[in-house]
Amino acid sequence: MEYRNRTALITGASGGIGEQFARALAARGADLILVARSEDKLVALADELASRHGVRAEVIPADLSIPGAVDKVVADADGRGLRVDVLVNNAGFGTFGYLADADPSRIRDEVQLNVGALTDFTTVYIKRMAEAGTGAIVNIASNAAFQPVPSMAVYAATKAYVLSLSEALWSEGKRKGVHVLAVCPGATDTEFFDVAGDGSAMKSRRTTEQVVDTAFKALEAGKPSVVDGLVNRIGAYGARLAPRRLVLAIAERAVS
Repeated sequence: MEYRNRTALITGASGGIGEQFARALAARGADLILVARSEDKLVALADELASRHGVRAEVIPADLSIPGAVDKVVADADGRGLRVDVLVNNAGFGTFGYLADADPSRIRDEVQLNVGALTDFTTVYIKRMAEAGTGAIVNIASNAAFQPVPSMAVYAATKAYVLSLSEALWSEGKRKGVHVLAVCPGATDTEFFDVAGDGSAMKSRRTTEQVVDTAFKALEAGKPSVVDGLVNRIGAYGARLAPRRLVLAIAERAVS
């Protein structure tokens, strides 16, 4: 896919995988729309990438866990005359602990961000891309999508949704010239585990550069989904074959 003179909207762009997507797309000549809560971080990143790569980098600060926030972001982008050619749905977070002990409002935000906002953005832009006959949507799922994960039950369930949705839309989209890809990282060197509440979990982590490189290769290959890293791929596909009780035990031990 040609990225030069295209515009990419990236959610969760203030750090981690989202920031790395912004850097990689800018290096390929794409203009950017950076979306996240942290306006200061977005502005600093936008200024850096615009200066370094000569691209246009717009900032739209938004808390996407709030219902209706996506509509405001879309309206803002439209008001600036920006057409989205590439959508990267990266914003999301996880929570550790048993659901019986969880804060209901925190769980509500998790589902709204991981599922609601992603679906809203995808619904708006896949329609427009289909009408244009071109475009790409990258949805960040997770290796957790392949099995239930006790102690991260809601997070894993939201990512299973993202994987299922994306693979179905890959089939729908290819008939309209739109490529949809689900990227399934395992543990990655970001602030994810700190936000989730256990920064010491899963010490063996891939880099954001590795994850994004895997995503671009999968896009070019036309894949519906991709798991980042050989060990993660073995675990993901093994989870589909192993007895369910064993899968649950292994998954819980992995995040403990």
